[in-house]
Amino acid sequence: MEYDLAYRDQNRWFRCRAAAIIVEEGCVLFAGNEREDYLYSIGGAIHHGETAEEAVKREVFEETGVEYEIDRLAVIHENFFNDDSGSHKGLDCHEIAFYFLMKPRGSKELFSESYTQGVRETMHWIPVGELGRYKAFPSFMKDYLQSEHEGIEHIVTDERKQNA
Repeated sequence: MEYDLAYRDQNRWFRCRAAAIIVEEGCVLFAGNEREDYLYSIGGAIHHGETAEEAVKREVFEETGVEYEIDRLAVIHENFFNDDSGSHKGLDCHEIAFYFLMKPRGSKELFSESYTQGVRETMHWIPVGELGRYKAFPSFMKDYLQSEHEGIEHIVTDERKQNA
C-alpha cells in the first residue's frame, strides 16, 4: 500500500505534492474533471519514501500516458486555501508543491486514462496567453509563464477567506 505525504487533523489538511509544468506548442497542460468547476496542474501527492522527481514522473505518466523527462525544478509553492466544494470541503488546507518544468516533446498527443477519486480526468491544452481567462490553479501560473525564469523560485499563495 502506498502512503501519501498528506494528513488530516480535525479541520486542517496538509499535503506535499509534486507537479509538472508541461508546455507544448505555446500551450500549457492542465487537468479537470466533472466534479470540480476548475482546472488544476498535472501532479499529485508524493508517496512516503519517494523523491519529488520520482513522484512527478509517476504522476505525469499516470495522468497523461506519456513519459515526460524533467528539465528542472522550477518552483517551490506554498499554497494556503480553503476548499469550498471539493473533496476537502470545509478544511483549512496547506500544500507544499514542487513544480518541475518538463522537457517539451514537440507533440500535444496524450494517452490519458486518468481518474481522480473515482472520477475521470480530462486533459486541457490552454494557450499560455489565454490562461487568465480560465479558473485554473495554481493561480501563479498565468503570470509565471509570461516570462523567462532561471533557478528555483519560491512562491507563496494565500487564498484563505478571512473570517471577520
